[in-house]
Amino acid sequence: MRFTLATSIVALAVLAVAAPQPTGQRIGMAIPITKRSSLVNADKSVDFDALKSHVAAGKAKIRQGFTTYEKNTGMKHPSDVGGVERRGAGEPLTDDQSQLWYGSISVGTPAQSFTVDFDTGSSDLFLPGSRCDSSCKGHTIWDPSSSSTSKDLGKSFSLAYGDKSTVSGEQYNDTVSIAGFSATTQTLGAANTYSSGFQSSQFPADGLMGMAFQSISSYGASPVFQTLVSDGSVSDPVFSFKLSSSGAELYIGGSNSALYAGDFTYSLVMHQGFWEVKMDNVKGNGETILTNVNAIIDTGATLIIGIPSDVSTLYNALGGTAAPSAGQGYYTFPCSSFPSISLTFGGKSFPIAASALNLGPVSSGSSDCVSGLVGQDTGSSFWTVGDVFLQGVYTAFDVGNTQVGFAKLA
Repeated sequence: MRFTLATSIVALAVLAVAAPQPTGQRIGMAIPITKRSSLVNADKSVDFDALKSHVAAGKAKIRQGFTTYEKNTGMKHPSDVGGVERRGAGEPLTDDQSQLWYGSISVGTPAQSFTVDFDTGSSDLFLPGSRCDSSCKGHTIWDPSSSSTSKDLGKSFSLAYGDKSTVSGEQYNDTVSIAGFSATTQTLGAANTYSSGFQSSQFPADGLMGMAFQSISSYGASPVFQTLVSDGSVSDPVFSFKLSSSGAELYIGGSNSALYAGDFTYSLVMHQGFWEVKMDNVKGNGETILTNVNAIIDTGATLIIGIPSDVSTLYNALGGTAAPSAGQGYYTFPCSSFPSISLTFGGKSFPIAASALNLGPVSSGSSDCVSGLVGQDTGSSFWTVGDVFLQGVYTAFDVGNTQVGFAKLA
């Protein structure tokens, strides 16, 4: 039996956290965000069906990004190596999109509030539309006809985010506001149907807001934050995340200095599309085991998903044990002695907290626990670095300089 574990829901109203500053200083605003997670059962053991579903969703999202990149640019994405493994017969998967960080935006004139999953691994915004069937029940519905600033673009869309998880509908332009900043003539989708993974019982947010680059937009349109920049709504072309069980927030127009300590360490984006950067190395128990690994930084991912051969090398060095009950690419360690693993960006190593790396026991009462760093073929030459790592750092996504910065949490 699968059980959904959700953190306490905090108020999702837009919150301004930056006081007025002298002219010339950059001013940002923040909104609180909440996590929904369901990778464990009621007894705290790992739900392998949900785990596999999450990996399947990540594979599908990357594949869609590669396909869209080629359509938009006329070139194959440099990190697209193809050959992604297909799901084997008899492998159980749940259509579950409930690994997400979500908060509030508003759309239209007059403005109407919605909750969205903030996803740096995709680039499009969609909401349940007024023509949506019963699959959108339980979500706040967006009716473009009720907004004086909406415009029907006469285009349809279809997005795939996981195993059989799709969203389809019509494209519109309208005003989208987040943390007090407004993007005018923003392209977004009004969904006519949600697959089960996006229904309210599985996906508590109303919709999803992609925060990667235009080259992987299925609409072929500027993502919301880039529109804010081009409209001149934000003076600092940076957005930042604190992904933590306490005080999580998305900061628009810079970074919140109260939430991190010291300086940022930056890595340049290698290929615009995803937020893809060079990871200098991966260390285990203080020793460098892997070097020169490409990685995308994805707030829409819970796990760290590595290239299978890399992950096998890492765990062979650390004494990890393959988890046959989960399938290829999943590993365990004694619950009481998880290894120390760190990822290095821009010459600085950032440790992964054992509490984040340890997903939970293999089964109820087991002394072996599952690692949140898994090896899977995603058809790419990069790793996907998600919440297992990101909840331990403060992360800045710098659109102006096309780089990602990490800092120690305060």
